[in-house]
Amino acid sequence: MGLADMRSPVLLHCNIGTSTLKMMKTTKKHSPFISLGLFLLISASRAEIFTSIGQMTDLIYTEKELVQSLKEYIQAEESKLAAVKSWASKLDRLTRMSTSDPEGYLAHPVNAYKLVKRLNTEWSDLESLVLQNPSDGFIANMSVHRQYFPDEEDEKGAAKALMRLQDTYKLDSESFSKGKLPGVRYNSQLTVDDCYDMGKTAYNDVDYYHSVLWMQQALRQLDAGEEALVSKADVLDYLSYSVYQMGDLQRAVELTRRLVALDPSHQRAGGNLHYFEKLLQKELRESERAKPNPSEERPIQLGTYDRPLDYLPERETYEALCRGEGIKLTPARRSRLFCRYNDGNRNPRLLLAPMKQEDEWDNPHIVRFLDTLSDAEIEKIKELAKPRLARATVRDPKTGVLTVAQYRISKSAWLEGDVDPVIARVNQRIEDITGLSVATAELLQVANYGVGGQYEPHFDFSRMSDVEAGGATVFPDFGAAILPRKGTAVFWYNLFRSGEGDYRTRHAACPVLVGSKWVSNKWFHERGQEFRRPCGLTEVD
Repeated sequence: MGLADMRSPVLLHCNIGTSTLKMMKTTKKHSPFISLGLFLLISASRAEIFTSIGQMTDLIYTEKELVQSLKEYIQAEESKLAAVKSWASKLDRLTRMSTSDPEGYLAHPVNAYKLVKRLNTEWSDLESLVLQNPSDGFIANMSVHRQYFPDEEDEKGAAKALMRLQDTYKLDSESFSKGKLPGVRYNSQLTVDDCYDMGKTAYNDVDYYHSVLWMQQALRQLDAGEEALVSKADVLDYLSYSVYQMGDLQRAVELTRRLVALDPSHQRAGGNLHYFEKLLQKELRESERAKPNPSEERPIQLGTYDRPLDYLPERETYEALCRGEGIKLTPARRSRLFCRYNDGNRNPRLLLAPMKQEDEWDNPHIVRFLDTLSDAEIEKIKELAKPRLARATVRDPKTGVLTVAQYRISKSAWLEGDVDPVIARVNQRIEDITGLSVATAELLQVANYGVGGQYEPHFDFSRMSDVEAGGATVFPDFGAAILPRKGTAVFWYNLFRSGEGDYRTRHAACPVLVGSKWVSNKWFHERGQEFRRPCGLTEVD
């Protein structure tokens, strides 16, 4: 979450779709204050469009309005064409009769008059009708909405989001293209052209691993007979070179031979094939292997190639936890988890209606508060936050400057306590259940996650809400996964009482596979909490 250097997270996060309260203290040893993060997850969501599902919903209604405008344009064009057709039919009958005996036709004075009238007046009226442009209204409507349309960067970001989901949840391209996702309510499939564009996005980003997966899927669908704008030769061109870049010379030769057979005049295929075959022969001689039989093309599966390593050392652990694998909640640990009623140390506001509390993890202690936010409060917070959403930022550790980062895909807004009584009430509730003062706290932050929205492992706070699939908060260090549950709050400290950082609390928000996720965070500074959470006797108390 990119806190300033002096911030030390106490974390409270509440999910508004799922509310999670998590309470942590920061990792800065000499930090003058605690941060408390309240995380409210309502639904999953860029000033880029793809980073906010909340704002993307507006595009649904924009598109509906444009479709209606398009229908009105078609109706106007059809009315215009019907009028022109009527004129053409009438004039066709007249000209057939007049041209059969021109002198006889004009011998009748009325015919002579009507010919002059038609050519002087009626043909001018027809010209005016033809020159009318029913598209003006549609074009004007398009111009009004175009400023809100996704751009090329949005499309690229959305494509990368699908690839991120593919990697995290180990989904093959065919499952994606056929819409076979867990928890889906709306069936949506990817066409050959969609798969080709996905592969091309990866290719242009020098991501040959994903280029291979998506170009292979495009080819598979073309081979099955699906019609497309893109040609099979174009798909084979990209696929064969991407496979070569992945170091698979034999498969590159197989695919390029197929391309040459399909399009012998292709400007690159012949040269590439000669080059690939030469490299393959050299490789075979050096390895003393038998020459492979390239006559049968071998299919490329999800595990055919290893995904290249990236900057995140715990990538595999993080993604495994997102899939529900490697969770270390043993029977012995589970036996130490309890549920209870929390009255906030006999807080008057909680005596008659104590907060239901469940242990999620024993050490470090992570708890979940149930029914932290009502549905009405959730909708009000979303309503207040939506027009204020902007691309979420993190603080560059080298420069200290706030900047966007690809490992955090969301938009966020900050809500003043006096913007609405609901916010004041939520702030008071946070103080009551955590026992920390909001007097020195920061504003309530609301975040909306986009397509494949995530926040990779970091030492701050995470978030959650009910989603159909994905969206958990995971702790790679000790193997915990906290699943989204709407209206609940997850709470933990990320600092010891001494102010030393508890590095075990490095955590991540998994990308939402299906669904929408909103969260809210509240940071309590250490200043003001001296008597509410005093220091311990050791560094790790």
